[in-house]
Amino acid sequence: MNRLRDVFSIAKKLKKFLALLLFTVPVFCSAQEKDVDNSSLNNIIPKPVFFRLRTSKTVIITNKTVIVADKQFLAQATYLQQQIETQTGLHLSLHNKPPKNAAAVVLGFDNQRANKPEMYVFDIKSSGVKIVARDVMGIVHGIQTLLQLLPLKAAENISLPALSIEDYPRFRYRGMHLDVSRHFFPVSFIKKYIDYLTFHKFNTFHWHLTDDQGWRIQIKSYPKLTEVGAWRDSTLIGHFRDTPARYDRTRYGGFYTQDEIKDIIHYAAIRGITIIPEIDIPGHSRAAIAAYPELSTNPDTTWDVATAWGMFNRQNNVLAPNEKTFAFLKAVFGEIADLFPSPYIHVGGDECSKIWWKADPRTQAFMKEHDLKDETALQTYFIEQAIADVTAKGKKVIGWDEILEPGLDTSAIIMNWRGVKAAITAAQNGHEVIMSPGKPLYFDYYQSKQKDSLAIGGYTPWDSVYLFEPIPAQIAAQGLSKQVLGVQANVWTEYMAYPSKVEYMIFPRMTALSEVLWTDKNRKNINDFKRRLEQTAVPRYQFWNSSYYKNFDNTSSQ
Repeated sequence: MNRLRDVFSIAKKLKKFLALLLFTVPVFCSAQEKDVDNSSLNNIIPKPVFFRLRTSKTVIITNKTVIVADKQFLAQATYLQQQIETQTGLHLSLHNKPPKNAAAVVLGFDNQRANKPEMYVFDIKSSGVKIVARDVMGIVHGIQTLLQLLPLKAAENISLPALSIEDYPRFRYRGMHLDVSRHFFPVSFIKKYIDYLTFHKFNTFHWHLTDDQGWRIQIKSYPKLTEVGAWRDSTLIGHFRDTPARYDRTRYGGFYTQDEIKDIIHYAAIRGITIIPEIDIPGHSRAAIAAYPELSTNPDTTWDVATAWGMFNRQNNVLAPNEKTFAFLKAVFGEIADLFPSPYIHVGGDECSKIWWKADPRTQAFMKEHDLKDETALQTYFIEQAIADVTAKGKKVIGWDEILEPGLDTSAIIMNWRGVKAAITAAQNGHEVIMSPGKPLYFDYYQSKQKDSLAIGGYTPWDSVYLFEPIPAQIAAQGLSKQVLGVQANVWTEYMAYPSKVEYMIFPRMTALSEVLWTDKNRKNINDFKRRLEQTAVPRYQFWNSSYYKNFDNTSSQ
């Protein structure tokens, strides 16, 4: 009897092992004996809404397999072809229709089965793989799921289990930010960063293009912005709070031409990523006034592009309210709006040092003439001018939460970074809100308590990101949850001089955030996520040759 119990125990353990093995290795060998409606058996990140293994035979993918796409998804078909070849070595040809004697990967339009924005329906059955969606982003998300099911090594044939997935995101804004002003990154890395977003099913890249330490985008009507403003004479060594301050005395800079920008926008569009540019005003403008001193509160001064971080109330970096400045802003936002197809333009609005306005008689005269009671009202005036310029181009404004003042046009979207209070006020006042609190969504904070690599400060391990709930309880209690568009993590690069440091700071925190934004909070499970992080994400980081934070298993917010 005991021997019989042992046999049943071994059989039970073996069955459990085989179920786990099905999705812990990339090449699949057999299908389940019955349908299993249990998403815990998959390794997909972020976790899908609905996942079911099927009883049908496995599907074999070889070089004879073809890709077939409806006309609106032809660019994505080419993208999929390239990704499969890069990942597995298999070259799948593109066809107009499925062949009779070979399996096919079909990318189809279907707004009945896929009846939500960015939704995809994914089926693997005897005829092959079929992904349907109502939009490009949905098809791209389905492609990422397929890529996670394929091996990360060369293979002559790949056996995929029969399964069905229906999947869509929790939030409609799922963003990652990258600051290229403090440190400049080449086009190749910007594209790689976009690929990271695509794989994790984000949909927005917030590109922080201007600040005190460098103006990074060509503006044809103001060429000195890049001739002068894109270059600084030196860069701070160490932390900006160190005393005495040390500098490397090396000229540093760079910028993106409009042709390069167009190429990157096209690259992102194929991958379902919207790029939101940020032109930071009226503070954080030292690079602009270095190029055009007449925009400053001291127009007779020769300004330099900032060489240190932490400029707030330390060095003059604000635009002056005058005719030349507002003409400048109209021209800049006009070129930006014409260049970027995004429905949004980010105008910054944060950390505006008002002491320079207080000290300037011309600014005080302007405020009196326009009946502005104080410098906060003047900042709002700047934002309202930007809103008018951007609205005239058919776009909406996003700004950091400092722009929130009574009477501000509710079309402006508030990006909340300082705490919950501003988000609640913004939602109550009718603004849409993007949650981006410093804790836990500033990825320039340390991942290690040992502070193993220089950072701005703070401590944000991956699990604090995973446990973050984007909708504040007070907003939910007031029935204002729909005002929260979504979430964004920010990557400020004062202490990230190289692409490898950016990767080290974002992984695995970006991966944790992807599930926060995609998966319903009631379906999240941190232990299951950690398993998938180890089995799916880490091998992917290695495949990408990315410099991820390897000691995440020993860090915790608890």
